[in-house]
Amino acid sequence: MQKQKMNSTTDLFSAVQTYFDALYYCDTELLNKVFHNNSSLFDVDKGKVFVEPIDSFSKDVGGRVSPASKGQELGAEILLIDWLSPSCATVKIRIRAHNNVFVDHLGFVNGEDGWQI
Repeated sequence: MQKQKMNSTTDLFSAVQTYFDALYYCDTELLNKVFHNNSSLFDVDKGKVFVEPIDSFSKDVGGRVSPASKGQELGAEILLIDWLSPSCATVKIRIRAHNNVFVDHLGFVNGEDGWQI
């Protein structure tokens, strides 16, 4: 069981790094690899719940100027991993993109395509 947990943790770290790289390079191929195709992003703006399907988010990211192209260092870190089961974890991250710093809680599941948000 311990070895399985170590492999699972390593694979989860790899998936988080894929997410970081996708945003840093504005790489929609990487973004679509790490997000399950039925996932959505949720936020609240001025008291209204905002839901953005991954397809919309991917197009938005693909249209951005990448931090990498501006020579910005990758400012990203894992703040917390909360294991819900061996195949499910919430990962709290902080990432900088240009002048913005985002703190997100990402729900990861380990399914047939590996760890995905």
